[in-house]
Amino acid sequence: MKDFPEDSVGIVTPQRIHFDQPLTLASGRVLPEYDLVVETYGQLNQQASNAILICHALSGHHHAAGYHHQDDKKPGWWDSAIGPGKAIDTNRFFVVSLNNLGGCHGSTGPNTLNPETGQPFGPDFPIVTVQDWVQSQARLADYLGIQQWAAVVGGSLGGMQALQWSIDFPDRLRHCVIIAAAPKLSTQNIAFNEVARQAITKDPQFHDGHYYAQQSVPKTGLMLARMVGHITYLSEDGMREKFGRELRSGKLSFDFNPQFEIETYLQYQGERFSTSFDANTYLLMTKALDYFDPAADYDNDLALALKNVQCQYFVASFTTDWRFSPERSREIVDALIEAGKKVTYTEIQAAHGHDAFLIPIPRYMEVFGAYMNRIANAVEKDNAR
Repeated sequence: MKDFPEDSVGIVTPQRIHFDQPLTLASGRVLPEYDLVVETYGQLNQQASNAILICHALSGHHHAAGYHHQDDKKPGWWDSAIGPGKAIDTNRFFVVSLNNLGGCHGSTGPNTLNPETGQPFGPDFPIVTVQDWVQSQARLADYLGIQQWAAVVGGSLGGMQALQWSIDFPDRLRHCVIIAAAPKLSTQNIAFNEVARQAITKDPQFHDGHYYAQQSVPKTGLMLARMVGHITYLSEDGMREKFGRELRSGKLSFDFNPQFEIETYLQYQGERFSTSFDANTYLLMTKALDYFDPAADYDNDLALALKNVQCQYFVASFTTDWRFSPERSREIVDALIEAGKKVTYTEIQAAHGHDAFLIPIPRYMEVFGAYMNRIANAVEKDNAR
């Protein structure tokens, strides 16, 4: 038997939850029914007041912490932050992590069967937005008997979901934790997403999204999309420190094969991603990013959009994150201050670029953990009354 670290949640088993109440999407289309795949860590208290919702980023999923099998080599994607004694302490919190609608890790999405046809949805799966995800997550909270989250937590696209939660369901969360996010995408970020989508849709194996029927995968397109994305997740300093201009063989080969270590690394990341992620889901997730703009319904005034929120906020950014720079986080902070809301802001010195939100940087974990500890103390104080 493998011995897991003491601060690990250990073996976890995902559960699939079926919802048969139709969900009307922002696009106007309706999902008559759908499934969400969920993992939970820790125990829900009697008052159901210690629940934390984890919202995932673009390529994330429900497996945020622990292991699925004894022989798993790697734990969940945010295991560094979730577990006994960690920033999100599972001795004190009941943590819920899900795979969003449109995902490709078990929740209803392009690679699952359309009950009306018996075939995979493929490109017929409707475009989903951050607002749609929040609506489905609210129904998940109802199913779990959680009237109010102690906190909704997310990084990157997950942070955008947390922000949307505070606007759409102001009385259903006490804290909103937004890490390495933005109030909407910059033009440059939309451009990166479009390059990624073009790489996928122009792949000859894409077949207009019907590649399942052709028993093919637009692998080259997915590889290129991931390579472009991965470049934006890293910082120049971080890439230089990790790879420099190191040559694989120590000398130039004067051909077009990968020669620099960074080239090999990007090809490895792209290859691995192309075998584990669904192309149609990638298209959906990038569109959800592009469409996110909660201020759009409030005369493009974010402070006005935040006028009725009731929760407190923790906002964190990282110095070398140029995809969602600290300036973008400060836009959220400034709007919260203008709206008269309580907000804690931290800017972490880190050389890891956008990926820093996934890395257990000591200062980051210290500040993040201190805020979550404050939430846990408040929950326990309220329950003791």
